Order: sequence, then structure tokens, then C-alpha cells
Amino acid sequence: MIQIETPLTKDIVKKLHYGDEVSISGIIYTARDAAHKKMIELLSQNKPLPFDVKDQIIYYVGPCPNREGEVIGSAGPTSSYRMDVYTPKLLELGVTGMVGKGLRNEEVVSAIKKYSAVYLGTIGGTGALISDCILSQEIIAFHDLGPEAIRKLYVRNFQTTVIIDSYGNNLYTLGRKRYIDAKAI
Repeated sequence: MIQIETPLTKDIVKKLHYGDEVSISGIIYTARDAAHKKMIELLSQNKPLPFDVKDQIIYYVGPCPNREGEVIGSAGPTSSYRMDVYTPKLLELGVTGMVGKGLRNEEVVSAIKKYSAVYLGTIGGTGALISDCILSQEIIAFHDLGPEAIRKLYVRNFQTTVIIDSYGNNLYTLGRKRYIDAKAI
């Protein structure tokens, strides 16, 4: 298990390889497709983004409401492909990490390589367990989006796996190939 503290610098990103298990501690931000769309709209209007994205991790999640005494409700990942249309621009601006689930398109994979970023995955259906890693949360933008508002989270030991590394190696394709090759022996 590789332990990292945010911010996620390019030096750290380059040391991560597909299949690595990574535990994240520090500040990460949440944003789903509606928040991504609003961020891109701000950029098209020459307005600043709600947070400095340089060397930051965006977690694709819209958490459930918290129960009394909890910091946050269930906080499982959403399907990452919904952000694909917006991702290359945010990577260009300095985002170095994304956490979600599922496949990414070729444009995103190319942008990950070009801008030295990493796509991390976590398992859908584990939202209640993931919420235990979230020590604090604060809505910082787009309150009108409800669960999809941008949140600043402080996490400790948030468990992920490198799905696509900064070299373009993809666990979903290379891992599948290794499995098939091993079965053929």
C-alpha cells in the first residue's frame, strides 16, 4: 500500500503505476457531472474556478445526507465516464488525480498521459465504508446542486487503486490481458 498526502504533485503521480494500491490522506474535492459542467461554463466566461485545481484530486461522488452524529452520508463513487467530456480541460489546468469507477475514453487517457495525471478507482457499493475515511466536509461551491455541490473533504486512509497511470497503462485492459494470458497457460 502506497501512502500519499495531498496535494498530489506530478512527482508523486509519476511514481504511481497501474495496479498500485494507494491510501490518500489530506484534502480532496468532490465534483460530479453537473459541477464539472458549471466549472467549464465558468472558464468559458473567463471566471475563476471555485478552488485552485493545481495538484488536486477530484472524487466523483454525490454523497448521501449524513445521519445525526456523522460527518457525511454514504459516499460511494459514481461512473467516471460522465465527466469524460470535461476532464481534459481540468487536467490541462492542473488536476493531477481523479477517483471514480469505470472506464474512461481515449481522449481522457491521452490527456492523463499528456498532463501527467492519474485515474484512481474505488469500488462501487462501498460508500458507507468510504464515508468512514472522511473526517470533515465543507460545501464550497454550487450549493444549488445539492448532493452534487462541490465539497472540500479531509480524508484519512482513503483506499484506492491506480486504474490508469500517467504513462497510459490501464488496469482494465492490461489486467484483463494478464488474466486471460494466465488462464491460457
